[in-house]
Amino acid sequence: MSSVLFKSVVKNFGALNVLRSLDLAVPDHKFLALLGPSGCGKTTALRILAGLDMPTTGKVFIGERDVTRLQPRDRDIAMVFQSYALYPQMTVAENIGYPLWIRDTPDAERKAKIGEVAAILEIGHLLDRRPRQLSGGQRQRVALARAIVRDPAAFLMDEPLSNLDARLRLTMRGEIKRLCQRLSATTIYVTHDQVEALTMADLVAVMHGGELQQMAPPIDIYDRPANRFVATFVGNPPMNILPAALSEQGVRVGAKIVPLERTRLTQCRLAEIVEIGLRPEDCSVAQPGEPGALPGEIYVVEPMGNETLVNVRLEGGNVSVRAGRDFRGAVGESIGVAFDPANACFFNAAGLTAVHRVNSNGREK
Repeated sequence: MSSVLFKSVVKNFGALNVLRSLDLAVPDHKFLALLGPSGCGKTTALRILAGLDMPTTGKVFIGERDVTRLQPRDRDIAMVFQSYALYPQMTVAENIGYPLWIRDTPDAERKAKIGEVAAILEIGHLLDRRPRQLSGGQRQRVALARAIVRDPAAFLMDEPLSNLDARLRLTMRGEIKRLCQRLSATTIYVTHDQVEALTMADLVAVMHGGELQQMAPPIDIYDRPANRFVATFVGNPPMNILPAALSEQGVRVGAKIVPLERTRLTQCRLAEIVEIGLRPEDCSVAQPGEPGALPGEIYVVEPMGNETLVNVRLEGGNVSVRAGRDFRGAVGESIGVAFDPANACFFNAAGLTAVHRVNSNGREK
């Protein structure tokens, strides 16, 4: 397997700038999720790496090789498509073995490799069937088997689970993660689903508007977002963002002043923060009028079975709060929202995270 490097890659389609000087390094053996909304450039980046599109400027490396102008067949990559892209006239065994067949791999070796990957993915009993006789999950396993059968330098996956139902996505998420860990494969996985990115990847690269916003391990993406976009895109419900202003004692949110520790208050003042960000799990419901709690009223209550999501309308906007499964409250009822400002992020006027949350040791996370 090999590392992957995008070096100042730009891609334009006419006047449309899809990638804006993308610099991205994926270490050898790592699973990277390219995460972002539709139109952010993540699939274009994957297609450039695969050789299906050429960059307008910039270079792409796989290991030490500059593959920017190489044909797809010469890049030693394997791709799993959203639509599976199985040959309907071929059996499962023929689909899996096709990459070996076009490379003139001897029959005995090809048959052995097909059997090996079929055993890994538990589809050995399906080898004589054709794609129309398979379920969606079985077709996805066949597509994965075809990708890994020849041990490529890197695996590329373009939203491979988006056509599956929710329960099957959950199962296949675990299957792909286990497979990539077993193969120790360099993997680039494109998705708009933050759950897939956070649960499967070693590294997550968040993209927006053709630009890389942040690349970090999943826990850092969640706890230490680089900017307002990452903070609100990652997390379900997303991070609550409220206008904030500083006073001598702390931070003013709505009509309330929430005390801040002096060092943190100084950091916020130097950074000229204008907004505060709070994860729903870092907020709690409180009695109306409770000291330090922000006053509001219940806007929506969403029982989830294991918990209850409470949307509260405050003076500065609505916030989501994770409450216990036994929460009882009526829409329109007065309520308070409490939080520890040590768990908050603070953003400046440019939307950058100027002050991060603090961990249990009193240091910035």
